[in-house]
Amino acid sequence: MEKRDIAIAGPGFVWKPTQSKLRDATTGAFFWLSVFYVVYCARPEDLLLFAHVPLMAYLPYARISAILAILSLVLSRGKSKRGMKSLPIESKYLLAMILLLFLWAPLSPIWKGGALLRAADFGKLYFAWALTFLLVTSLVRLRRLILIQAGSVALIAIVSVLKGSSHPRLEGVMGGMYSNPNDLAFAIVLTLPLTLLLLLTSKSIVRKTAWGLAMLVMMYTLFLTASRAGFIDLVFSGVVMLWFFGVKGRRPQLIFLTAVLGVLLFIVGGKHLKERFLALKGSNLQTDLESSAYGSYEDRRYLMLRALKGISEYPLTGLGVRNFPPFSGDWHEVHVTYLQIAVEGGIPVLILYLLFFSSGFRNLKKLRRRRDLDPEARLYVGALYSSLVGFMIGACFAPEAYQYFPYFTVAYIAALRATAEERESETESSKPPSLNPRFTEAYANNWAVTVVR
Repeated sequence: MEKRDIAIAGPGFVWKPTQSKLRDATTGAFFWLSVFYVVYCARPEDLLLFAHVPLMAYLPYARISAILAILSLVLSRGKSKRGMKSLPIESKYLLAMILLLFLWAPLSPIWKGGALLRAADFGKLYFAWALTFLLVTSLVRLRRLILIQAGSVALIAIVSVLKGSSHPRLEGVMGGMYSNPNDLAFAIVLTLPLTLLLLLTSKSIVRKTAWGLAMLVMMYTLFLTASRAGFIDLVFSGVVMLWFFGVKGRRPQLIFLTAVLGVLLFIVGGKHLKERFLALKGSNLQTDLESSAYGSYEDRRYLMLRALKGISEYPLTGLGVRNFPPFSGDWHEVHVTYLQIAVEGGIPVLILYLLFFSSGFRNLKKLRRRRDLDPEARLYVGALYSSLVGFMIGACFAPEAYQYFPYFTVAYIAALRATAEERESETESSKPPSLNPRFTEAYANNWAVTVVR
């Protein structure tokens, strides 16, 4: 059946609702952005190395997919909902951060070339962030990217448990952000609220069961990493998550089930985590793990003091990206993200960093105040709020300044807000204009309703 629009016509006036496009011109660009997310989150190059396919493993998949996404977006210029001018203030903060890291690199007192190369590597984030905002124009697309992130982290957790090291602390079997126990735990905590979102919004019992099992494996993996920072992060993120989904969402069974399963998982997999927390006392250290944990605590105190010294000596330009380990004297990162970004990028970069994430919270606040959000969109707001709170707390205990996941969360939030505002604007534009009663009465006999093909 042919679709038709109703138009209202009268003397000197015609009103017709805006027709929706049959096909989004940015579909191809979004496909390649999705491929980029798969490459970044699932790390297929590491899987290829496990499968002994080294030639294919060293191809720059992330770069290729990002370039193709950019080209597809350029080709659809003028046909997409959003243009470069629509990029929010967060993108400007992020771009300014990256430009300053480039600008300060030649002034690094440690390694100028290394600072420049690492700043360039981090700079790729801006293109991924901007593409995410420009291309995620609906809840369907936002769900697609969240599904990729959650599914990838769940897969990494399963593989880590099955093939991980027999060391007392579970180490990720993938490279990059999954290789270190703390980094693996951090990625899991940031993704758990998104996984719960997928569980609650899935219509199929099979999918709900799958996401529930994925959450169990992810939490079990987190306990096996024995990451104290990851556990603290989980507590704060979990409280916010249960507040949104359990208390405000009127799901008391979710709170009860989470408490029971959390205790059981801690009993089964939290032995080494408990030992590492007890080691903070510095007395009655009975095992090698406890001695190592206390040594780690002392080392982190030392690194924090070294970071403060570095900031006092180079407050404007910092040491350069990833240049703190040689400056520290023992070749370790400072386990506080805010100190990490300040000592390596300088105080101006730290200010931009804080402004960037504060914009994420400001957008969430505006979204929560909206009364036109449907129940599903409100679940997205709760999940993203939980993830962002988890990051800001966890950043006090881990060096995660250059991990993409937190930046992606802010991109999701910005895209969700833009989508809500666009929907409101479309709704307003589709309403017939209010007419003056005298005008209506005078010309009532001259109005006609016509069908416009």
